[in-house]
Amino acid sequence: MKKLFLTSSFDDVANRLPAFIGEKLAGKVVTFIPTANVPQEYDGYVISAKAAFETLGLIIDILEVSTASASDILSKLSQNDYIYVSGGNSFFLLQELKRTGADQLIIEQVNLGKPYIGESAGSIITSPDIAYISAMDSTKKASLLTNTQGLNLVDFYTVPHVTNAPFEDEAQEILTHYDNKLTLKPISNDQVIMVSGDDVRVS
Repeated sequence: MKKLFLTSSFDDVANRLPAFIGEKLAGKVVTFIPTANVPQEYDGYVISAKAAFETLGLIIDILEVSTASASDILSKLSQNDYIYVSGGNSFFLLQELKRTGADQLIIEQVNLGKPYIGESAGSIITSPDIAYISAMDSTKKASLLTNTQGLNLVDFYTVPHVTNAPFEDEAQEILTHYDNKLTLKPISNDQVIMVSGDDVRVS
């Protein structure tokens, strides 16, 4: 059964993860993918996410997809207990996942039941296509991306940071433009989309 914990700001909702996963987290290993942050100047949310996982007792295994070897990508995604994908630029993230083949490995692992934790860009890429997020993320940071097809792990389109600075205007623009065109799921930094099989809840 697919299990996805999709957030805007992981640090703000990390305390809800144990109940969602439904098992003891201490000592489990999370593959921590900060790739979306590579082209960004600010990394505070990456630092906060690491601290949140450590507080929960998880062991963090960093996987920087854009520079990792194929063997590291395969072993970490297949052997570790959970997958976390950080915020940053969604287009750069998708570009690197596709370029390295990590996208297919993630899809395979999630379909096998491995829990997936997404934050902002990490939540956005689970959608069927990420073109809708261009008002929030620059496509210029992904010059090698040939198509915007997402991981298609869910049938909806996450819109993060609704009502939260500094993205509230961009989020509203996306909601207005794609209303009645796409199945949008807007969430604030204090909300989570929890997917368990066919059950999808926002809280």
